[in-house]
Amino acid sequence: MSTPDQTTSEVRVQAVRYEADGIHSYELRPLSKQPLPPFTAGSHIDLYLGNGMVRSYSLLNAQHETHRYVVSVQRDPSSRGGSVHIHQQIRCGDRMKIGLPRNNFKLHEEAAQSIFIAGGIGITPFVAMAQRMQSLKCDWQLHYFVRAEDKAAFLEQLKTFDDTGERVKLYVNTSPDETGALLKHIIGTAPATTHFYCCGPGGMIKGFLQIAEGRVADTVHVEHFSAAAGGPSTVGDGGFKVYLSKLQREVDIPADKSILSTLLDAGIDVPYSCEQGVCGACETRVIEGVPDHRDLVLGDGEKAANKTMMICCSRSKSDRLVLEI
Repeated sequence: MSTPDQTTSEVRVQAVRYEADGIHSYELRPLSKQPLPPFTAGSHIDLYLGNGMVRSYSLLNAQHETHRYVVSVQRDPSSRGGSVHIHQQIRCGDRMKIGLPRNNFKLHEEAAQSIFIAGGIGITPFVAMAQRMQSLKCDWQLHYFVRAEDKAAFLEQLKTFDDTGERVKLYVNTSPDETGALLKHIIGTAPATTHFYCCGPGGMIKGFLQIAEGRVADTVHVEHFSAAAGGPSTVGDGGFKVYLSKLQREVDIPADKSILSTLLDAGIDVPYSCEQGVCGACETRVIEGVPDHRDLVLGDGEKAANKTMMICCSRSKSDRLVLEI
């Protein structure tokens, strides 16, 4: 994975806490007395794991806390190994590298109302968001879908942010049809100015976007914690050329390889993490050419502007791209 540099810091694992069945949280503190870089609700950081992998996780503590970061990890044996490694290997007192906070899921604090929709471990960004909205005395709701009640992480903490007793609603083991009906009701009865945020499994996000399709585009926000099965396709009908403006070097990208993997194979170190187009770590400025956007980070307007692209999965519609690398 990308080599840690000046954009990373070293922290110590201060505490590991059981949050729900298969879910642990990890409190990370700086080695020195210097505060950690500031962040805003909805941000995530990269964890550089000892096995060479880098994985992104949402920050769930309050954004005014710069003395610590807290992330949560769900153990998923069917994943690419990051969560299993963290659950099995990371212990209190361990030191590890982390990346700077990035926020692709920004909270619109000026909204008249905010509604959060979480599926499973997709709850993590909403812990910080709910706390932030409550501290600002804003109108917010959380609708939390889980397969079983013992998998409802952070439920008691979230209820402490709920001064009305009506803001946090839990749904257990709902069928796809039931979930769809609930989402239609939640979205359909909300005022036009309401901002919606959804994070959860791919199926939930797909259904959410379909139901919310008629709403104003900039009031609908999603964050994927993983790509759909198999991830975005990084291959295309043909190859293309990429000119690296800083290095003054041109690289041929074959049809069966991504820009990222081609650059890494050529010994060119660039930042990256998820390799699925969901974290934003490899976002790169486009100087010339037309990208074929395949990521799940940029919005439609950002993709149309073609100012940046995710080189882990996106390709090129033009014969040549010029990138700021």
